[in-house]
Amino acid sequence: MKRLPLPGLNGLTPNTIFCIGRNYEAHARELNNPVPKRPVIFTKPITSLCFDESIIPLPADFGEIHYETEIVVAIGKAGRNIPVSVAEEYIAGYAIGIDFTARDLQSELKQKSHPWEIAKGLDNFAPVSSFVEKNQISDPNQIGLRLLINGEEKQHGNSTDMIFPIVELISHLSRYFTLNPGDLVFTGTPEGVGPVKSGDKMTAILGDHITSLNVTSQAE
Repeated sequence: MKRLPLPGLNGLTPNTIFCIGRNYEAHARELNNPVPKRPVIFTKPITSLCFDESIIPLPADFGEIHYETEIVVAIGKAGRNIPVSVAEEYIAGYAIGIDFTARDLQSELKQKSHPWEIAKGLDNFAPVSSFVEKNQISDPNQIGLRLLINGEEKQHGNSTDMIFPIVELISHLSRYFTLNPGDLVFTGTPEGVGPVKSGDKMTAILGDHITSLNVTSQAE
C-alpha cells in the first residue's frame, strides 16, 4: 500500500502509530480502569490511518464502536532515549484524531487476558486531521480538544489534564522504541467517550479551530 503524505507536513509520510491509553484520569475512571502509574502503550496498523471526510466502518458483529478524541503528535526526526528537556524538538506538528474502539469486543478480550489490537485496529479506525506545524502551538501543555456529533458536543478537554504530558510521552516511548520521522502518537482521550451509530457525522476540533477533522460512520 502506498502511504500518502501526512497533510500539512511537507511530504512527511506516516510510519508507526503509537497510542496511549488512560492518559486522562477522568476517562480512566469512567471506564472503571485504574489510573496508570506509567503510560499504557499500544499500536495500530498503518491501514487504520485515514484523513478528513473518511467513512468509519461499523461492523455489525463487533458490538458498540466508541469514539475517543485525541491530540495527535507527528514525529519529525529520529531519536532514541530522548530526554524530556529536548523532546519537543522531535515534534513536527499536531493534529486532532479519533481513536475508534470496538468496546464490547475489547472488554471481552480483556476478560480473557487476550490481546485486543483487533478492537482498535480495523481499517479507518485512526482518522486524523490535517497537521499544523509545531510553531503554531505556543504551549503543548495548553491544547484544547473537542468532539461534536451531529452538532452536539460530546467531548471537551485540554492537554493540561493529561497524566503524562506530551513531552514525557515522547521521552517514555523512545526508551523502548526508536522514534522515526512520520511516527504518530495518539496521546489519550478525555472523559465523555461513547458509542456511535450509522450515519453519525463527527467533527473533532483542535484548539480554537486550529485544525479540524470531519468523518461519518457507516454500518457494514
